[in-house]
Amino acid sequence: MLLHIPNVLAPEEVAQIRQRLDAAAWTDGRETVGSQGAQVKHNEQLSDASPLKAALASVVLAALKRSPLFFSAALPLKYLPPRFNRYSGGGTYGFHVDGAVMSLANGEQLRSDISCTLFLSDPDEYDGGELIISDTYGEHEVKLPAGDLIVYPSSSLHKVNPVTRGARVASFFWVQSMIRDDVQRRLLWEMDTSIERLRQTDGDADAMLQLTGVYHNLLRRWSEV
Repeated sequence: MLLHIPNVLAPEEVAQIRQRLDAAAWTDGRETVGSQGAQVKHNEQLSDASPLKAALASVVLAALKRSPLFFSAALPLKYLPPRFNRYSGGGTYGFHVDGAVMSLANGEQLRSDISCTLFLSDPDEYDGGELIISDTYGEHEVKLPAGDLIVYPSSSLHKVNPVTRGARVASFFWVQSMIRDDVQRRLLWEMDTSIERLRQTDGDADAMLQLTGVYHNLLRRWSEV
């Protein structure tokens, strides 16, 4: 499921994060990929050992917890803590698929079900830099306002087009969902969205109760918790 989630970060949060990132020391983005990814990845990242990276990651995670739409769509079980990157001067990342299993700092493993990009630059700040996500319906071009998030299946082939002017700054991270299967996760999200719409429009109370029961019973059957 490809989903745009607006306003995950408030404008003042974006401004504060950008102020700190604009003064940060960046490293070669190829440090966090394998040999195959290194052949097509040309960008900069905050080092995983950077105290600034840890501080800003906590801001992003707190914002995600405030977003009911993100929770409904992702049903998160584990996160790989947010990282931060910058593309400029022709920086790009060719087509690739994200690694299936990633290591967390505590030694646990995370299965990457959902890939997430949180934009920290507005579209008029840079040329190029579109996130291109390829699936059975074709290629989808994504370039969102600062503070907005795109989530999509980690199994998707995707790339970042070259940035030819300015700088594209973003946070990116992965989620292991309680629901491994993307189709099941989408069905639950659609059902949850329908229940919420019924609630907001004073829909039939008995129908809402029944649908809510079906939702939780499916979640109970499909979840890996």
